[in-house]
Amino acid sequence: MDKTPPNASNRVAELQVTAHLMTLDTGLFCVFQTPGSAPPDPTTGLPGVRITPAPGLGGRQEAVSVSTFRTDGWLNGTAALVRVADGSAPILVTIYQLKGQNAPPSLQVLRLSGEPAAAGASGPEAPTAAKPKAATPPVPEANPEVMAHVQLSGDLTCMLGDWLGIKGSRQWIEGFGLAPANGIALQDIEYQAVLGRNWLSPWVEGGKFCGSRGMALPLLGLKVRLKGAAAKAFECRYSATFVDGSAVGPVNGGEACEAPSLAALEAFQIVLSPRGAVAAVAATTAPKIKTNATATKAAKRPASKANPGKTPAAKKAPVKPRAKRLLPRD
Repeated sequence: MDKTPPNASNRVAELQVTAHLMTLDTGLFCVFQTPGSAPPDPTTGLPGVRITPAPGLGGRQEAVSVSTFRTDGWLNGTAALVRVADGSAPILVTIYQLKGQNAPPSLQVLRLSGEPAAAGASGPEAPTAAKPKAATPPVPEANPEVMAHVQLSGDLTCMLGDWLGIKGSRQWIEGFGLAPANGIALQDIEYQAVLGRNWLSPWVEGGKFCGSRGMALPLLGLKVRLKGAAAKAFECRYSATFVDGSAVGPVNGGEACEAPSLAALEAFQIVLSPRGAVAAVAATTAPKIKTNATATKAAKRPASKANPGKTPAAKKAPVKPRAKRLLPRD
């Protein structure tokens, strides 16, 4: 007896699959979908893209790491980080489409770290190499000290000590930059972006942009540290909130501020304080304590009944008459 449903043939759809082999040199790369590409089908989510290490790497499996921001491994709507640890290595880019879809996604590759080198790719639909754009935080008339590019909101700015980003909005931060205005040289402050588990961007000096814009690549945290004269004069601490509702900090300068879940960064606050300022304030506001012996004895004396709060006057001892000395007579 045939138990196959009559519409079983409609449950299997033929897909059009294309694959490209892309060779990357040593470094950290971001692969993302070019803005303006056709949106995927709302039902199937196709076309879809997957990026994996190519088979046949032999004993060099540890040379390539691929991290996506979706737990299912698809690139759709987000970006992938590819790290090549040593030499060059092939990466497999596979595009899945419904039969009849004629517009495959257009992809780009952005080098985040490592020495610039041409990334070769085979096939007409392969991702094209793109050079990172040098960007610095905009400096409007208010001379802000902190700026960040926030998803759906663009570039936002504030001063050190203020929160930047939108708490509770679940809109992630894609990049940020610092330019302190309190006498700290730009070369004496530097920062990193957390891109993945144990993945950090290169250190960036003050006045420069760290991260990306408009590539759907969220930062997962940040690190800030002082050096030179600034490290001797100031202490750095920072806090952050994340799109999963978690909050971390304040943490000390040089430590990673990231959520245990590695959720995307939503908002952050960076505070620079003069060294010893907290201790100095505590010392000036602490109550003074008398420790001399006189004050201690005075506190133990009972108060006078007639005059509460005052110690009674000491009574004078009676003066005994002095005995006369008799001298012998001649």
